[in-house]
Amino acid sequence: MTPQTRVNMADVARRAGVSMATASRALSNHPHVAAATRARVLAAAEQLSYVVSPEASRLAGGATGRVAVVVPHISRWFFATLLEGIESVLRDADLDVLLYHVGDAADRRDFFQRLPARRKADAVVVLGMPVRDGERERLETMGVHIVAAGGQVEAYPYVSIDDASAARQAVDHLLFLNHRRIGMIATVDPAEPHWPANPGRSRAYDEALADAGLPADPSLVVTVPWGSLHGADAMARLLSLREPPTAVYAHSDEVAFGAVRTLRRAGLRIPEDMSVVGIDDHPMAELADLTTVAQPVRDQGVLAGRMLLSLLAGETATTGVTVPTRLVVRGSTAPPRR
Repeated sequence: MTPQTRVNMADVARRAGVSMATASRALSNHPHVAAATRARVLAAAEQLSYVVSPEASRLAGGATGRVAVVVPHISRWFFATLLEGIESVLRDADLDVLLYHVGDAADRRDFFQRLPARRKADAVVVLGMPVRDGERERLETMGVHIVAAGGQVEAYPYVSIDDASAARQAVDHLLFLNHRRIGMIATVDPAEPHWPANPGRSRAYDEALADAGLPADPSLVVTVPWGSLHGADAMARLLSLREPPTAVYAHSDEVAFGAVRTLRRAGLRIPEDMSVVGIDDHPMAELADLTTVAQPVRDQGVLAGRMLLSLLAGETATTGVTVPTRLVVRGSTAPPRR
């Protein structure tokens, strides 16, 4: 046999004098193969310089060695960092990642219609997005494990922060500084306009003000699509009020960055004239001196990856893991002017 000739399983089986099925079991270290037979097959494989194909080995075992990761916004820092954490764990476990970007309704419909029929993956990880009833049924027809990361999806094991708790840390910080007129820039996902991106972050704002004995003022709440430019527009709307707030809580740091730009262009000082607080601890937050509530994004991805490996190994995973957040006080918040 020349070096250019491609060696396959049949060649190994022929050299060892066994069937292809026996050769396959021996090379995959199957327990029901006699030691002498395994040694003979391994010797034949070594003589022929045969390398076991990972793809063939996985197919023989009924698995693909792939995990599908569904992400709505691949360009955003949060999702990219979450994905980095998941991929690092799966890579170490010799699992490949199939990335599905479902940025709009057409992409999303295509994914949920086609993936179950193709059965390309052994598991699915859903990143920070709601799963509708019909979509859940399509996923479950695959008969594979499903894990959610970066958001609480009650139907599946998940890893996330407690959005309501994070929001309370932000708003309670402003209340502690003695702010009594606090605005909120809430966000919705443009791809899911009828679904609040972070319902817990809005609910906690209302609860914090109520606990402080402050009346609800709908004019202090502006809801916009996610994004820094929309945050800038929202801040302009709050400044147009007859009595603007003395502090603003934004659903995310990136929205807060837009609010800060509007304040500076209006000639207002931060925090002397207006305090601003966000959530996430975006990599730019420290440079912008933004007070925020930090969440360990990459760690959530790592934990979700480990949870998935446990499920693939046949272990029972916890229903959900909630990772802690912490207030990071910087220069964008201070007591209001007297």
